[in-house]
Order: sequence, then C-alpha cells, then structure tokens
Amino acid sequence: MPAVMPTSTFVGVRVISVDGNDVGRVLEIIEDMRDGRIVYAVLAEGEFLGTGLTLRAIPWSALTLDIANECFRLDMLSAQQIKDAPAFDGDNWPSMADVAWGQRMHKYYNRPP
Repeated sequence: MPAVMPTSTFVGVRVISVDGNDVGRVLEIIEDMRDGRIVYAVLAEGEFLGTGLTLRAIPWSALTLDIANECFRLDMLSAQQIKDAPAFDGDNWPSMADVAWGQRMHKYYNRPP
C-alpha cells in the first residue's frame, strides 16, 4: 500500500461490512484541520451522487483499505448494524466538530475518538 495517497482516490470506493455485504460508497472524506488527520469517511447508501442518499459518518479508524478488492472493509459491523447507525441526508449534515456528536459516533462504532 502506498504511504501517501490523495483523499480524492477514496471517493466512490465501495464499503463492505464484516458479513461481506456492500453497504455503500464513500462520498466524502472529513479531515480535522487542526492536526491534518482524516477523522471520518461519509458513507452514501442509495443512488450514488443522486437524490435520496442516506449518509453516515464512519470513524476513519473503523475502515481498512483493501487494495486487492478495491474497497474498504468495516472490521466490526454487520450490514444491519450499519443500517441502524446514526444517519443524515445531504441537506442536514451534522456539525462534525461538535465534541458530543463525535463521541456518540465513536461510541456507536466502538472506536476511540
């Protein structure tokens, strides 16, 4: 795996749950501008790049890049757990800088902030 990659490379990449189901594609990469690290991948479920998308912010640490299969893998969550995860739509993005919101997301995905 390359040590450095542009984040735009990840947009559109499939995300596969621990039970092997395709649960959506990466729509956006969210970076913490204070320290330059990636904190979330926004997962889009539904008509990709169209209307009717359901979006979920997944902590970056919950994803593993699978270069051979050109996808990300979620190592702990099933497709149903992803479907049950907190979601939003394209017109109502959460404030991802909000500490309480971030703690809820990391708790749901069982990841440290």
